[in-house]
Amino acid sequence: MNSILLTVTAAVTVAAAVRGTWSPCGLSMVSAINPFSEHARGNRYWLTSLWFIAGSVTGGALLGSGAGLIAWILRPLAGHLSITLAAAACLIAIAADLEVSGFHLPLHPRQVNELWLDRYRRWIYATGFGLQVGTGFATYIMTAATYLLVLLAGLSGSPAFALQIGLLFGFVRGLAVLWSSRARTPGALRSLHRRLSAAEPWSLRAVVAVEATGAVSVGYAALGGRGAAIAAASVVTVLGYRIIASGPARRDAENRALTVIR
Repeated sequence: MNSILLTVTAAVTVAAAVRGTWSPCGLSMVSAINPFSEHARGNRYWLTSLWFIAGSVTGGALLGSGAGLIAWILRPLAGHLSITLAAAACLIAIAADLEVSGFHLPLHPRQVNELWLDRYRRWIYATGFGLQVGTGFATYIMTAATYLLVLLAGLSGSPAFALQIGLLFGFVRGLAVLWSSRARTPGALRSLHRRLSAAEPWSLRAVVAVEATGAVSVGYAALGGRGAAIAAASVVTVLGYRIIASGPARRDAENRALTVIR
């Protein structure tokens, strides 16, 4: 296995898991599972959080098992070809996250059922919610990096590594429940949501930066300096196209806003 590919896969996995915090489902979890809401239900927040994280890790194991199956199937490709495909996949993920020419991967707009909070015991709703977000694909998919991590893990050709990647995703995704650990009043929770809202655009930029770094790094692993240069040029081209294409759209939005004001 190529060490650069493994490192890039792990970095993409963490980025995808963190980005999931800003999904409607992720933000609703922050609102639903926090110290004062759990206290109102007669539960201890820290124990509910542990159940949620455990469920998310279990979901990650399911994700990793699926990626492991792909790795087993793609094992014959392991080597130069798989690394080249990985670089191309990173570039496609960047284009999807930036929605270049309207291109994007399926978002699967589904949330967990918050009625579970009133219907079921703590360990059921916490574990069930965690399980769903930990699989990566059962609720809103906020970034193409979620698809990318599965493909990169598959291209590693190692089912064991793919399983570890799934567990890593589930664990990091589950830790999002701790965002609300200090929100002990409704006012503190509102403040947290304002901070998360302000950070949302930067979370996407961070994911794109990880994908871009991954494309260049894997390009280097595939073809050396020439591969890194090709990948870097491709990243710059995609970013440049996105910036140029967003200009008219931004001006149209500004003109519509001025029209409304007038």
